[in-house]
Amino acid sequence: MTGSRRRSSDDGTDDARAPEYHRPVLVDEVMRHLIGGRGLYLDGTVGGGGHALALLERCRECRLVAFDRDPEALSAARLRLAAHADRIRFVRGSFREAAGDRELRAEGLDGALMDLGVSSRQLDSDRRGFTFRRGAALDMRMDPGAAPTAAAFLAAATRTELAEAFRAGQAPRPGALAARIVQRRARRLPRTSDDLVAILESVLSRRATHAEKARVFQALRIRVNDEIGALRAALPAIRDVLNPGAVLVVISYHSIEDGMVKRAFREWSDPSHGLPPRLPVRAAELTPRGSVLTRKPVTPAPEEIEANARARPARLRAWRKAA
Repeated sequence: MTGSRRRSSDDGTDDARAPEYHRPVLVDEVMRHLIGGRGLYLDGTVGGGGHALALLERCRECRLVAFDRDPEALSAARLRLAAHADRIRFVRGSFREAAGDRELRAEGLDGALMDLGVSSRQLDSDRRGFTFRRGAALDMRMDPGAAPTAAAFLAAATRTELAEAFRAGQAPRPGALAARIVQRRARRLPRTSDDLVAILESVLSRRATHAEKARVFQALRIRVNDEIGALRAALPAIRDVLNPGAVLVVISYHSIEDGMVKRAFREWSDPSHGLPPRLPVRAAELTPRGSVLTRKPVTPAPEEIEANARARPARLRAWRKAA
């Protein structure tokens, strides 16, 4: 869900009404795959409301349920989408909870969007602690009232838990990094971005590159917000509340999530994939649940990347439920 850089008001506070709050990625590509029927849609990560606005403007009879864990994002989206208030309902929560929503279960969905990752609003606010800019507190919670902070995780996790988190998030030298954190925190707990970068550089014995720091902070953010667990739970749950012929669109920003989405869509479309030959399986168990609409991930055009560099890693995949 990464967009353009935020704009601040004159007193230095974040301005949720600023048009630069959130620049949606791959808007035309999302709408081309997503919009089908004129019923109920899900935006699982509404952010600043960019994709939601495009949907509601292009489909005048569509209705939307918009989820987000971040109350600041919901406030910004309400402002941006005020003209369509009669066709949208906001829910503070994770997309992993969406399939349990009473309206969604009763009516089913004519389409669903999951725009994963962290928003520019979150990245650009030192107060939210997603950044490795100097002096930022290690917070990283998408819902400030829910999960423990990144600093709390670093202070309490075992060496094994730390190594598993860094390895799952593709951080460099995860085992050594976990060991050094345990060693250093005995004297002083890591509380800021500077502390974590210093630990990383002590492991590397040199200055860390931008990419290396990004991997470490990404891994920690993923663990704090249980992003992999949320996606693993949400994909089949949202699939099951799609109406026949409806489409699920997912935008990922790193290979971990993109790989999960790719495998899920492939398995739903070809249940026999990966099964040993001559395995005794009933034909009904091999019936495809739907079909993949994107043989390869859709990526931003050069013009979009030039206008919004943070769109570069975006990968869109789409899947249609069988009619």
